[in-house]
Amino acid sequence: MEAGELPFLRSLMERGVSAPLMSVYPSKTIPAWYSFATGLDPGSLGIFGFTEPNGGPGKSRLVQGYRPAESLWDQLSRQGHRVGVLNFPVRAAYPINGYLIPGMFGENPTTYPADVRTRLEEGLGEPLVAELPPYRDSERREWLSLATQGLLQRAAAAEFLQDAFHPDFLFVLLRETDRIEHQHWVECAGGPARMPADLLAFWRAVDTSCARIDKAFRAQGEPAVTLVISDHGHGPAGAEFFTNRWLLEQGFLKLKPGAEPRRRKVLSRLLLASQKFAPARGLVGAVADRFRSGEGEHHLDRWLGGDATFEAMAGKIDWERTEAFSFPVPEGIYLNPYRKDRTPEQHRDTLAEIRRRLEAYPDAQIEVLEPREIYREVRSAAAPGLLLRVNGMETDLRMDFSYPTPLLAHRPGYFYGSGVHRMAGIMIGAGNGTAHGAKVGPLSLLDVAPTVLEGMGLVPPPSMAGHSFGSWLGTSRTLPG
Repeated sequence: MEAGELPFLRSLMERGVSAPLMSVYPSKTIPAWYSFATGLDPGSLGIFGFTEPNGGPGKSRLVQGYRPAESLWDQLSRQGHRVGVLNFPVRAAYPINGYLIPGMFGENPTTYPADVRTRLEEGLGEPLVAELPPYRDSERREWLSLATQGLLQRAAAAEFLQDAFHPDFLFVLLRETDRIEHQHWVECAGGPARMPADLLAFWRAVDTSCARIDKAFRAQGEPAVTLVISDHGHGPAGAEFFTNRWLLEQGFLKLKPGAEPRRRKVLSRLLLASQKFAPARGLVGAVADRFRSGEGEHHLDRWLGGDATFEAMAGKIDWERTEAFSFPVPEGIYLNPYRKDRTPEQHRDTLAEIRRRLEAYPDAQIEVLEPREIYREVRSAAAPGLLLRVNGMETDLRMDFSYPTPLLAHRPGYFYGSGVHRMAGIMIGAGNGTAHGAKVGPLSLLDVAPTVLEGMGLVPPPSMAGHSFGSWLGTSRTLPG
């Protein structure tokens, strides 16, 4: 913005209100966006990541959705408002007063109305761009071109759908920004003067897309408020913490004899040692790039030293002696439900001891959070017993057993990407009656749903965890709590 590269977003900030927007924890895409949509925190939703337990040890499935909870557009729809939802991460659409086109979970998900995707693609004259594939350095040009195309196509789709449906409420997700920041954070963080031309072109397309979506919606001629929000922030990836390796080292998790092949330990040390020498570092990076897939560097680890994912190792865990593990959410520590010889008091003592040792961990700053401390309620029996946040989220958490020590203080160059999530995202809001250039907050992602509902004449249900900040947008006389 300061360099003049994002003129629309800068103008929106200058004529509106901006604030840091604090995410929920874990600040992952699915729990964060679902919390935004419903106004309920992850504890109330029972959703803590992309996956949820599904069957025995090491079994999981993709989260099925936020329902039976209602999203803010569900509530608006019930009250007669026409709504448009484009690219929100749900597995399948459902009947609504308007349209819903899901994104992220598949290339051709069910839409509502059922024919809206066909109508849209005919109107655009091309198929919708799917979710970006895994990144490879060798395919950088094509990948960034596809990311930029996806942004601009989403703007064109919003324009077409606005003419077709005239919704009173519109949500459009530009998912590509998250993927870019994961992969290219270091290149983006230096500012436009040092940013590669292809990334600068991408961010210009972000600004252009936002401007086109805003213009299309406001073309209806009625008073409108525009919110630009992110579900979390981003920052540099500094280190890796392997929670199950730590639990194994501390004796809370037990493996069966011979569960880990010796070659994995040897080869993982060789991989780490390769990072000290430029020729070896380049060679390993090229091999990792060749093997890159949706599971990133795990493919290289698996090829060299056997499958070290939690799913593969679950059958090698001694569940009769294990007290705790981390799965299916890497930020979570779960008590072993398959061990029946422990009383509730013993389980509490185990969690207390795990917490004590983690907080005393000498090589990293580890925050240990109990779900009941950070959520309004915890409805799911599948909730983790503890949640971890390491080095202010600069250290990424992992569940696999790929490396012999719990902490990799220096992230290997062959790992996927250079950015990881942070709690502080962004909120820019502008509309009729908004104070110009006001900087407020921080606000919560959970505050957005009650703000929208209140601004459109509905009373937010008491189940919502946040509070409206509509007074700063000129849409309400109620001060935020």
